[in-house]
Amino acid sequence: MTDGELEDAALLAGVPDGFQRLWTPHRMAYIKAGPEVLRHECPFCAAPEKSDADGLIVARGRTAYVLLNLFPYNSGHLLVCPYRHIATYDQATAEEVAEIGELTQIGMRVLREVARCDGFNLGMNQGAVAGAGVDEHLHQHIVPRWATDANFFPIIAKTKALPQLLGEVRDAVSAAWPTPA
Repeated sequence: MTDGELEDAALLAGVPDGFQRLWTPHRMAYIKAGPEVLRHECPFCAAPEKSDADGLIVARGRTAYVLLNLFPYNSGHLLVCPYRHIATYDQATAEEVAEIGELTQIGMRVLREVARCDGFNLGMNQGAVAGAGVDEHLHQHIVPRWATDANFFPIIAKTKALPQLLGEVRDAVSAAWPTPA
């Protein structure tokens, strides 16, 4: 190849450019389906009605259960859901909250053992504006992480949107916090 051909080749796809690629073709089914697929039936109400294998359920509790995410961010991505169709954490009963916490701990221990992961992302997106794909049924994500996997957090780690001063937030939250009985 000539020097000019090498320079042209540097512009082609597949040539190293300093970016790592995280290929997740399984998520294309979710993207193509769009929000319409979730409007017909709540997947978290439907899953417990199926066999464990068909519902991707890995454990059932009294008030909550654990299943694999059909569109995982990482291998082993679990979801912990209450059986009741509630949208937000503040609507959960004390028993549901306790069991969601217990199932989350167990799920982490199990993933640490079977997937040999180095860490976890835990999270609940409450409402569509917060990024919840299924915003009408509460669910907690347990995403196993490995030291060598791709992570989007460093990309935005130096950017913070803080519309209110910390002192103002602290005062407002403190004033609204219920006093212990």
